[in-house]
Amino acid sequence: MALNNTPMLVPHLVVGDAAAALDFYARAFGAEEMVRLPGPDGKLMHACMRVNGSMVFLNDDFPEYNDGVSSTPAALGGTPVTLHLHGADVDGRFQRALDAGAVVVNPLEDQFWGDRYGVVRDPFGHHWALAESVREVDVTEIAAQMSSAE
Repeated sequence: MALNNTPMLVPHLVVGDAAAALDFYARAFGAEEMVRLPGPDGKLMHACMRVNGSMVFLNDDFPEYNDGVSSTPAALGGTPVTLHLHGADVDGRFQRALDAGAVVVNPLEDQFWGDRYGVVRDPFGHHWALAESVREVDVTEIAAQMSSAE
């Protein structure tokens, strides 16, 4: 395996069933699987996929390597992190995620900041925001909208 010292920031997801997650992400978001490294018990120690042009790592939950604590969103009572997918045809991409088994957290709607935006939760508890820029909005208009919402 070639060494890669390219600077990068890669989200790393912990899931209860990494093999099923890889399949779901391919169906829901068009993820391209790059690496799958199973451990002796068959659980995935590491996997890598490309989603929307960016790498995402994931692995099965291994509480034994985390002070005996599970680190899946379900075990933690939810997730504080949202992965943001921006691009064309957000309506089609949102529906594709729902058809694959995601559930709506925030419905897809036109937002005051100029995006059509919605959030889904995948079957493993991770949140994914899907967005498409639909109109240009000046930052002062955005700030004014945010101020009036308080």
